[in-house]
Amino acid sequence: MESSEEDDDFPSIERIIPQSKVDSLYQSHTEKGIRKLCCELLDLKDAVENLCGNMQTKFLAFLRISEEAVEMEHELIELQKHISSQGILVQDLMTGLCRELEEWKQSNGDNHEPQQDPEISELQDPLPSERDDEKMIFLEHIDVLLAEHKVEEALEALDAEERNSPDLKGSGDTSLGEVSQYKCAFLKRKAMLEDQLVQIIEQPSVSVKEMKATLSALIKLGKGPLAHHLLLKSNKLRLQRSIEVLLPSCYVCPKTFSATLSKLVFSIISLTTKESASIFGDNPIYTNRIVQWAEWEIEYFVRLVKENAPSSETVSALRAASICVQASLNYCSMLESQGLKLSKLLLVLLRPYIEEVLELNFRRARRLLFDLVELDESLLVSPHFVSSLSAFGTSSESILADSGMRFMCIVEDILEQLTPLAITHFGGNILSRVSQLFDTYMDALIKALPSPSDDDNLTELKEVIPFRAETDSEQLAILGIAFTILDELLPNALMIIWKRQNESNEQKSGPTEDVPSPNTTTDLKDWRRHLQPSFDKLKDHFCRQYVLSFIYSREGKTRLNARIYLSEDGNDLYWDSDSLPSLPFQALFVKLQQLATVAGDVLLGKDKLQKILLARLTETVVMWLSDEQEFWGVFEDDSIPIQPVGLLQLILDMHFTVEIARFAGYPSRHVHQIASAIIARAIRTFSARGIDPQSELPEDEWFVETAKLAINKLLSAESESETYEVDEDHIMLPDEVVTDSDYSASSLSTVESFESFASASMGELDSPMFTDPEN
Repeated sequence: MESSEEDDDFPSIERIIPQSKVDSLYQSHTEKGIRKLCCELLDLKDAVENLCGNMQTKFLAFLRISEEAVEMEHELIELQKHISSQGILVQDLMTGLCRELEEWKQSNGDNHEPQQDPEISELQDPLPSERDDEKMIFLEHIDVLLAEHKVEEALEALDAEERNSPDLKGSGDTSLGEVSQYKCAFLKRKAMLEDQLVQIIEQPSVSVKEMKATLSALIKLGKGPLAHHLLLKSNKLRLQRSIEVLLPSCYVCPKTFSATLSKLVFSIISLTTKESASIFGDNPIYTNRIVQWAEWEIEYFVRLVKENAPSSETVSALRAASICVQASLNYCSMLESQGLKLSKLLLVLLRPYIEEVLELNFRRARRLLFDLVELDESLLVSPHFVSSLSAFGTSSESILADSGMRFMCIVEDILEQLTPLAITHFGGNILSRVSQLFDTYMDALIKALPSPSDDDNLTELKEVIPFRAETDSEQLAILGIAFTILDELLPNALMIIWKRQNESNEQKSGPTEDVPSPNTTTDLKDWRRHLQPSFDKLKDHFCRQYVLSFIYSREGKTRLNARIYLSEDGNDLYWDSDSLPSLPFQALFVKLQQLATVAGDVLLGKDKLQKILLARLTETVVMWLSDEQEFWGVFEDDSIPIQPVGLLQLILDMHFTVEIARFAGYPSRHVHQIASAIIARAIRTFSARGIDPQSELPEDEWFVETAKLAINKLLSAESESETYEVDEDHIMLPDEVVTDSDYSASSLSTVESFESFASASMGELDSPMFTDPEN
């Protein structure tokens, strides 16, 4: 066995070996694999060809079977119709036979009636079976028309049959059962035609012409309400498809999305109204349905606007809302020519959204007002703002001017987003919110003034004020900025926007007859008067803290003390032939002069404001003196001795205060009234202590001339002294003030005479008001 195995592995040369054996023993495995793969590929190719052939054969067979199925379906329908007609025929035959039998019996029973020729009877009154055959033929004809979807021909045939057939009208000599059966079959075909018409209308690809024809067909069938409902439903679906295409653009063009959406919605409403009028006429029922449907669509429109609008606190949201109001109200005005008045409903639905956008935008404006970060580059500063406020921005006051520019930029940015119709319908709301923002800004400026804690009426601000005004020039700059914004910049900015609205209303009238709009100069003036109290609060705070800093020393002691009028020897009163006001009032005059000099530089060109401030400061001094109970308590204390010279000095001080106002050229009427009340009270107080004023006091003219002379002396001393200053803790005046007696009142500007202070009654001078007087 071993030798045979070796022979197989190593065959001898002499032995002849077949080629197949050699190939199987020595060819490489790779070649063998390739050959095997080729064979498999050839087999696979044959299988694929067989499969393709089988698929094509089976597909053709499938198509053939499908066609046969369709044909079979038609045949089944025809067979069903045939069976139905045969059944009706059999039933009619039975009914006819029964009727003929009854008639035959009746004819045999009535012998007195004349006999009639059967042939003539047949000619005059054909058998009922013939009429039944006509009905069956008609019904079959209708079935064919319906199967072929020839709705117009079917409608005409049904309409003609309904007009001409006595059976369908409920008359004739046929039995009740036969009539009801035929009528039921007729109504069934009519319902089938109605279903086909509804299917045509509900097709998305139906054309406008085809839809109108179909709706007219439904009206002929007596289905007017259904046709109108389908009209509204079809246009609703058309609108929804258009909106679905538009919705992605709300993120790309947020500001114009609402305008495009309003165009789609109101265009469909207009189209539907026109189609309803052309198809259904002026029927009030259909007109009311159109109005109700349009109101639903407007509610849907407003909901879409809210859902797809930008964030309500952004400027984009305000612009989008304004454009929405402008576009939608314009379309509403166009619809009014078609009898649709939708403006009021639209405004009712839009108002909460618009007010929310306005509220959040003005909240954002308030945050920006106190934000130390620079404003967005898109907010361009108007050159007019720069030229008007830059005068207050020198050196340390620059941040104050920047705050005013920031305020105006924020307001102008909001106003620029408004459209004419938005201003027309929401102008009052906008003006109110601008006023609130201005009030907030005035509160911030009050916080920037010294001693804000003394103002108990000031609402605490949560925002951090980025600036503080310490010097007189900085405080006056704050007043100048506030006055410029109030008197010039803010009214001008609003006037420009409101003029655009007026011009737009003149060019294109809108539905505004029922809505009042603040579009006149008178309305803006009224609004400006509403801003005045906020500025007055700032002005009063400045005057109050300024006067209090003058009256009270750093140690809290009162410089304007009643004891300066109680000196027994009168040395402190400077009472001689050249009497002068008391030292505190001389210092007041000097301090007002210094403030007027600073105001002339800081408030250059604001002469009106300068006079108002100086007048208010003078009023504040006499108001404090009038209301200070501790001051009057000294005179009313019986344990403290008083002298007539004290009353004389007090009256002279009051006259001097009034002459300061007159000399400076600012309104003095209120100062006069309050000073008169102080003099009257002093006279009563001293009289109650046993001093007779009539015997001690000179004439009123003497006080006036002495006060004028004192002003001249103080002015001369100021001009001659290089360093004329007031020490607030120790009131000191130069010696020259009390020596020069050569000046007369004639050197003063001519002033109007006024009533005697001493003769003023307290009843006429109660509760003097702090208002801006006019000469």
